[in-house]
Amino acid sequence: MERGINKLPKDWKIVKVADIANLYRGINYTKDVASNAPFNGGLPILRGNNINGDLNFEDLVYVPQSLIKNEQIIKKDDIIFAMSSGSKHLVGKSAVAKNDFQGSYGAFCAMLRVNNEVNKKFVSYIFKGNAYRKLISEIAKGTNINNLKREHILDFEVLLPPIKTQQFIVSKIEELFSELDKGIENLKKAQQQLKTYRQAVLKWAFEGKLTNKNVKEGELPKGWELRELKEVCEIKRGKSKHRPRNEPFLYGGKYPFIQTGDIRSANGGYIITYSQTYSEIGLQQSKLWPKGTLCITIAANIGETAILGFDACFPDSVVGLLAKENVLVNKYTNYFFISYKQRLEELAPATAQKNINVDILEKVKIPLAPFEEQVFIIQEIENRLSVADKMEESINQSLQQAEALRQSILKRAFEGRLV
Repeated sequence: MERGINKLPKDWKIVKVADIANLYRGINYTKDVASNAPFNGGLPILRGNNINGDLNFEDLVYVPQSLIKNEQIIKKDDIIFAMSSGSKHLVGKSAVAKNDFQGSYGAFCAMLRVNNEVNKKFVSYIFKGNAYRKLISEIAKGTNINNLKREHILDFEVLLPPIKTQQFIVSKIEELFSELDKGIENLKKAQQQLKTYRQAVLKWAFEGKLTNKNVKEGELPKGWELRELKEVCEIKRGKSKHRPRNEPFLYGGKYPFIQTGDIRSANGGYIITYSQTYSEIGLQQSKLWPKGTLCITIAANIGETAILGFDACFPDSVVGLLAKENVLVNKYTNYFFISYKQRLEELAPATAQKNINVDILEKVKIPLAPFEEQVFIIQEIENRLSVADKMEESINQSLQQAEALRQSILKRAFEGRLV
């Protein structure tokens, strides 16, 4: 039975965080005094992006030491909070300093320094638990979620046992977490192995190894050819001629209009939903591509692919591929480009914003199996990837269960059920 507020374990008491710790807000500085590189007389500043479970010390900003008060220098066991952010997922997150750090933190952060009479690790675990998460969730229902206030932390009530009990609970939490972390590490290794396996399946497919035995390394199977894409496909950029592109009269009609985000969301599969449509005027300055067209992004996120599940228009940041009938299966081409994505990115000219063009795509050489064999290769790929997907789903469920177990351990700890 869970212990309620009126059923405290013996010698435990309810206190506010303000009774056991001090909260210090971060450093205010202007861009003209800050630098992304160390300089003489400057100290590093942590920001919200440096708080993610643990503190990371990447992408630091440096400011003059004169702006920093002594109490704002981070010490071992200090707890750093993200107090303000453009992201609801970041606000309220905390991380503990594992060592003294000759630096501080920015104005959108705060630091909680726990009194020496209290076990500091005990307090830090409180801010990883569901009670604190519930507090942040309640605040999120309001309109000011991106700004956590001092009182949200300082007025937070906790159950505090005697110091020896605190120490025992911390030891027990760390023992249980250590076992849990080993299991999580193994699950993440398995995830990485599945990723490697998926890449290997696609590599084998276009080397002919899924459908032919005894294929020599570096050679294609009998009946296969290495063909330039322009020989087996119609390759054309999408159209969106009108400028500016966001004119309201272009939209709101019956013609689906998909963009790079829709392709990314399809994750290499079929595009089956859309959120934007063209009007008759929009269609006139564009082009309607047929269902089954393979779409490839050529700017920003290069080489992401998906197949149209309906007739649709798309802009010139997307290229459409239509395979020659009885020569090439679009799904085969789709899987080829998934396997070829990294190489395609490497082919992009080194400009401020990398992109590729139709000319580059036309010259890509695709290992072309006989038409009937392509269909069989697609089946072999999908059978293997389907097994990998089921394993991935199982791993994700186990990771979620591990996080639920972590929260259960913390809940039991702060209800006095680990002693």
